[in-house]
Amino acid sequence: MSAGSILEVTDLKCSIAGQQVVEKVTFSVPATGITAVLGRNGVGKTSTLRGILGLIHRRGEVRLAGERIDTLPTHKIVQRGVGYVPEDREVFAKLSVAENLALAERQKNPRREFVADLFPDLVARKDQPAGTLSGGQQQMVSVARALMNDNQLLLVDEPTKGLAPKIVTEVADALAEAAKTVPILLVEQNLDVVRRLATDAIVISGGRVVHTAPTLEILDDPELTQRLLGVHAETHA
Repeated sequence: MSAGSILEVTDLKCSIAGQQVVEKVTFSVPATGITAVLGRNGVGKTSTLRGILGLIHRRGEVRLAGERIDTLPTHKIVQRGVGYVPEDREVFAKLSVAENLALAERQKNPRREFVADLFPDLVARKDQPAGTLSGGQQQMVSVARALMNDNQLLLVDEPTKGLAPKIVTEVADALAEAAKTVPILLVEQNLDVVRRLATDAIVISGGRVVHTAPTLEILDDPELTQRLLGVHAETHA
C-alpha cells in the first residue's frame, strides 16, 4: 500500500462475456481529492470501475485501505464503503426521489442533511417519481444516493454526460463539495470539469494505463493531450 493511497489496483484484468476489456491495469488513488480516469471512448474506463466493484469478471489485486477486496462480492465491497455512481444513472423510475434515496441508506445515521444542502431541488421534488425527472435531475439523484453514506471512496462514471451546461456546473459543484470528505475516482470526458476538479489523472488506452500525472501537466500540454486523448485542450495561463 503506497503512503497516502486509499485504493491500490494491481494487474487488473476484466472480461465481459469472455471478451477481454481491461488488459492489465495498475494504479493507485490518493486518500484525498479527485483522481480522473481519462482516455478515448471504448478504452476500458467504465470497465475498470466495474471491475473494481466486481460487477464484471475480473482478475488481479484490488486493495481498499490496505484490505484486499478483489475476492469479495459487490455487496460486500459496497458495505466496506465504496460508493458508485453509474454512467447510466439507474434510478428506480417508478419510485419517488425520497424512496430512491432511502433505498441507498445503509448506516444508522444517513447523511440526509448533507445531501439536502447539496441538492435542494431534490428536496422540493422528493415526492416526484424519479422517472419523470429530467436527465440532470436523475443524475443528481444518482450522485445523492452515493453520498447518503460515509464512504471510504466514491467511483463516479461520466456524471456530466449529456447534461446542459448549467446542470454540469451543479453536478461539478456537488462533487467538489463531496471530495472535501471522501476521495473520488472519476471517469469524465468533459475536460473543463476534469481541469476544475481533478488533482491527478490516469490515462487508459487499449485496456492499459499508459500515463499517470498531475492533471494540469496533461491538460496544459496540447501535444500530450492530443496524443493521449485524441482531443485538443485549451491551455490556461
